[in-house]
Amino acid sequence: MIRIGIVGIGFMGMIHYLAAQKLKNAKVTAICSRDPKKLSGDWRGIRGNFGPPGQKMELAGVKRYDRLEAMLADPDIDLVDICNPTVLHPATAIAALRTGKHVLVEKPIALELKDADGMLKAAGHAGKLLMVAHVLPFTPEFAFAADNIRGGKYGRLLGAHFNRAISRPDCSADIAVPARTGGPAIDLHIHDTHFIAFACGAPNRVFASGLQQDGTVQYLTTQYLYDAGGPAVSCSSGAVAQKGRPFVHGYEVYLERATLVYESGAVPLTVYTADGKSKQPRQVAGGELAGFTRELQAAVAGVRRGHAPELLSGELARDALALCLKECLSVQSGKPVPVASQA
Repeated sequence: MIRIGIVGIGFMGMIHYLAAQKLKNAKVTAICSRDPKKLSGDWRGIRGNFGPPGQKMELAGVKRYDRLEAMLADPDIDLVDICNPTVLHPATAIAALRTGKHVLVEKPIALELKDADGMLKAAGHAGKLLMVAHVLPFTPEFAFAADNIRGGKYGRLLGAHFNRAISRPDCSADIAVPARTGGPAIDLHIHDTHFIAFACGAPNRVFASGLQQDGTVQYLTTQYLYDAGGPAVSCSSGAVAQKGRPFVHGYEVYLERATLVYESGAVPLTVYTADGKSKQPRQVAGGELAGFTRELQAAVAGVRRGHAPELLSGELARDALALCLKECLSVQSGKPVPVASQA
């Protein structure tokens, strides 16, 4: 049994706690929060842009800590699941690794590359896993797209466009503060850069245009530039929608022998083929939090094997951050930016 301690009981901490209830061979045995109400099980003040609202939680049998140091000193925790604000990820993860815990940290891995590199270095020194929770490839529609892009069932990838738009977030005090989250071009768009690099491969250059506010990119459209003959891939992402349309994501993927289309809340995953027919692949059931359960189950499997799954790779997450930062630089400079070494 893998014993999990969750650090940070905000929206994502709650989502991870709920998703963990369906884990096999693992359970949440401890939580850490500075808020006495949350430690008492009163999570009614928590809200987000999906999933159930916060409620009164039954925490019998769950250890409760108000200091990180106390949780990390607990010998009965195998995996620390970090769900506190992004600005705190590096210090929290490094502290956990140094006390001999495996780590799963919510995306983004960090706000700056030097911090992400420090986290990876700390994991190497400790001989423990640093995994980063990017849930998108664990959701059925995006898992299907990745499998077919990488697997070649319908031939090679010709092109794709991805879309992710939200209304300006207001579900917590932290989420709209760029210094703590990186703003939409990091906190939100990193879903896309992680998925594109995993499924389509890392581009050679990026060219992005976008909208900025007080020096922070709020919305951008990026072209991912590959070698000659490579796929034509683009993405639009950011906090630009009105409240009446609070969230949408999806894609059109163009393969040699099929077109894959999906838009949340509007167009179910559909495969169009050259004979003029279309079909909607059967999706794995499980509800809104099922992707998070699969993500956490993969982390548990990684701990049991002693090897991080590819989708939770700290290196892949670090490179996704690098890609976001280069796209922001392209928005600010108005020029294409080389990716090359992901420095």
